[in-house]
Amino acid sequence: MITVFGSINMDLIATTPRLPKPGETVAGTGFSTAAGGKGANQALAARRAGSAVRMVGAVGRDEFAGPALALLDEAGNDLSKVHHVDGPTGIAVILVGGDGENMITVVPGANGAVGEPEAKEAVAAMQPGDFLMLQLEVPAASVERALTDAKARGVTTILNIAPLTADAARLGRMADIVIANETEFERLAGREALDAAEREQTLMRLHGETGQTLIVTLGADGVIAARDSKLFRTMGLAIEPADTVGAGDTFCGYLTAGLDQGIAFEQALRRAAVAGSLACLKTGAQPSIPTVDEVERRV
Repeated sequence: MITVFGSINMDLIATTPRLPKPGETVAGTGFSTAAGGKGANQALAARRAGSAVRMVGAVGRDEFAGPALALLDEAGNDLSKVHHVDGPTGIAVILVGGDGENMITVVPGANGAVGEPEAKEAVAAMQPGDFLMLQLEVPAASVERALTDAKARGVTTILNIAPLTADAARLGRMADIVIANETEFERLAGREALDAAEREQTLMRLHGETGQTLIVTLGADGVIAARDSKLFRTMGLAIEPADTVGAGDTFCGYLTAGLDQGIAFEQALRRAAVAGSLACLKTGAQPSIPTVDEVERRV
């Protein structure tokens, strides 16, 4: 069983031929809305990957609350621990350039009300051997409480240290499994501008020091990971991305689901990388998350 403790948003998405420079206005070519939030995205990915998933978070009492939960509900996620609070649902304002790259501003809204009591409640309902998946779009104190309580309860914790906050490195040291992109990993390691060889050496050094499973996503260059004193490398698919929003969350959800289902780590890593690639072929964070059948055909 997987519990996801994290954010729930509505994404407001504008497409443009290229991303603007600071102070520049660029004409857009389209606009859409889609359910998002790193927590909700990862919960939906894990569910579409075939695992039972409980979502713990909050939405507001506004017109975005229903649409933000619609795909999770449709997929069969357990939403009984999603609280409705006064104020707005969290939103993300997303610009997507013609090359698929993006710029994102997140306004937390109801996500800021996901507190330590909710963290304690979430973990108290879990069993030893369950998986708790977290990110950093809810208050750091709540994430810390969830990590601490989960460790005491024998729950395996998976922390995606995104978005990169001042607490990312500290909280990253508390999880059993840490997932980061290149920039986030450098923050975790306390080093900058690592080349490929330095990154792998640093990854193995940190793994040796902490015993944690450490995973670094590298975009088109695939994924590297350290687990059980071994270095793993895998690649996704060679694609022309339409939109990279949600690709990392898809990876996280599929990886956690693979481990929850008892799939060997190397195979789970490959399946997650393929799922992340497929998520780049469509627009919108949650609408782009592939089904397990779509992924298995490409693994």
